[in-house]
Amino acid sequence: MSHTSEALGWRSVADLVGDHPDAPVALIGAPLNERSLTPGRCDLGPKAFRAVLPRLSTYDIETGRELGLRVHDAGDVPLKAVSPADAFIPLRDAVKAQASRGLTILVGGNNAITRPGVHGLGLDRVGVLTLDAHFDLRDTDQGLTNGNPIQAVLDDGLAGARISQVGLAPFANTRRAHEKARAAGISVRMARECRERGLAGVVAEELERLSALCDVLYVDFDIDVIDRSQWPASPGARPGGVSVHDFFDATRVIGAHPKVRAVDLTEYDPSLDVGDLGSLTAGRWFCELLAGFETR
Repeated sequence: MSHTSEALGWRSVADLVGDHPDAPVALIGAPLNERSLTPGRCDLGPKAFRAVLPRLSTYDIETGRELGLRVHDAGDVPLKAVSPADAFIPLRDAVKAQASRGLTILVGGNNAITRPGVHGLGLDRVGVLTLDAHFDLRDTDQGLTNGNPIQAVLDDGLAGARISQVGLAPFANTRRAHEKARAAGISVRMARECRERGLAGVVAEELERLSALCDVLYVDFDIDVIDRSQWPASPGARPGGVSVHDFFDATRVIGAHPKVRAVDLTEYDPSLDVGDLGSLTAGRWFCELLAGFETR
C-alpha cells in the first residue's frame, strides 16, 4: 500500500494486485486487437483496467466484508499486431501456467482470446459459459476473429452440450447462428429471460448444468452483454442488454462457484469510454469476482 493511501485510510483493490507468486488468483493482460469485426482499441483494455483499480476500495458496505486475498499480476502477453491464430499458443500457455491456482483472470482484448483461454484449462475437461449478446458462431473458414471463438472451440472438438450461452440479444444475431447453436446442443438463454428471471439465477442454473458434465469451467464475460446506455465502451453493446446491477450479481455468483477456474473480460474498448464509466464498471466487475471467490 502506498503511504499516501495509508495516510488517507484508503485501502484500494490495487493494493491487492502485484508480484505474489503464491496467491490463489492470477491476473493476465491479453491486449489482442487484430481481426476484430468492428474497428476499435480493445488492446487498450488491460492498461485502462489496471489504472482504475486504485479508485476502488476493498470494503463491501453491503456485506461488511473486506477483500483480503492477494492477486498475482502475471503481466501482459505481448500481442501487438498479432493475429488470433498466432496469439493462440502464447495465450493458451499463459493460462496453463497459472491453472494450478484457484482462479485465473484474463483481461482483454477482443473476444478472440476466449478460445486459447478455454484450451488453457484443457479441452477434454472444460465447460464454457458465455455472458454475451452474440453467439460468436461465425464460420472459421476465413480465419479466426472476435466473431467466432465459440465456433472455433466447437471445431476443435468441444461438445456443444458443454457450452452455455447467456444474454443473447434480439436483432443482434442471425437465424443461421441460432440454428447452429441448436444443432450443436448448446444451451441458449435469451436476454429477455435474464431480465425477467434475474441474470444471476439463470447463470446459477447453467453453472450447475455444466458442473454435472465437466471437471472445470471457463467463463467468457463479453461485456457487451450489458445495456449500451450503461456500457458505452464496447462497439458491440446494444440497447436492451442486461442491467449492470444484474451483471455484477451474476459475476459474484460465478466467482463463488468452485469449478470456475478461469474467466475472461472481452470487448472492452477504452477509446469509446464516457466519463470513465467503462473503466469503473470493469473495476467493479473485478471486485465482484474476488468477493465471490473469497466465499468458496
